Amino acid sequence: MKAEIAVSAGARHTRILGVGAYRPRRVVDNAEVCRHIDSTDEWIRSRTGIVTRRWAGPDETLGVMAEQAASKAIAAAGLAPDAITCVIAATFTHLKQTPAIATEIAHRIGATGAAGFDISAGCAGFVHGIVLASDAVRARGGHVLVVGVERMTDILDLTDRSTAFIFGDGAGAVVVGPSDTPGIGPVVWGADGSQADAITQSVPWDALRDAPGQPFPALRQDGQRVFRWAVYEMSKVAVQAVEAAGITPDDLDAFVPHQANERIIDAMTRSMGLPSRVAVAKDIVTTGNTSGASIPLAMESLLASGQAVTGDTALLLGYGSGLSYAALVAVLP
Repeated sequence: MKAEIAVSAGARHTRILGVGAYRPRRVVDNAEVCRHIDSTDEWIRSRTGIVTRRWAGPDETLGVMAEQAASKAIAAAGLAPDAITCVIAATFTHLKQTPAIATEIAHRIGATGAAGFDISAGCAGFVHGIVLASDAVRARGGHVLVVGVERMTDILDLTDRSTAFIFGDGAGAVVVGPSDTPGIGPVVWGADGSQADAITQSVPWDALRDAPGQPFPALRQDGQRVFRWAVYEMSKVAVQAVEAAGITPDDLDAFVPHQANERIIDAMTRSMGLPSRVAVAKDIVTTGNTSGASIPLAMESLLASGQAVTGDTALLLGYGSGLSYAALVAVLP
């Protein structure tokens, strides 16, 4: 008889145990951004809700920012660094194809021997990371660190009026671990590859090799196209995620969407029919769009401000380049 492969058994349920955040020191207002583009503070606020954003200094690398956020999340979870068995980094601004920034993060926090890998799903990456972390804990136990970390300023063209004012830098992290009760619901995820060019890199990396003098690859975005897609399609995905969790919008305490645009957030909130008592994250006003870092940063902000509390039921919704998306319901740490 052929031998059977042994399988590991982990936790029946999972939840987010702790959250941490790091915001760069430098605060950049709209007036500073407008030095490089033809725009105004009033226009930026009315179109996006953004008043300020954080831009990282030379010493605030992806590794440094991620370490700070991760250490806070681990402490909030009541764990020691060596309890982390895997590190997942959601980022697309790590400018090295290899090695993964997750391995550096694991080393920095002292998670010796932990597995580490990066995922690149743009602004939807963090929720993808939560799904993978939850499945990993159910499969083999342990505690998984999920970090969303971006230096968007490394890939911005500050003279591009369509993107220069939107993005900021930062890092947010959570620890996912075992739970006696369900704390992370089923995911609703997918992508519309037919619109992959709506948010994209201006030229591929090999353009630098093949065409000397080619400008550095920068982020490009068709803002109106993304706005329409997010408002109409992501509202449906959000409702599907709530239904998949076996609850209704009335059961939610908080809504933590990707911080792309305040107008998108408001439109989705109306479309979903969320009760006015539901706390809606709007970290974008002072942090800008930090892509893969935006959801954990917004989550931390809601909890720190008291707008949401431990044990609240929250809908997490990430969406962005690809056009990819992922949504799930989770209990806040």
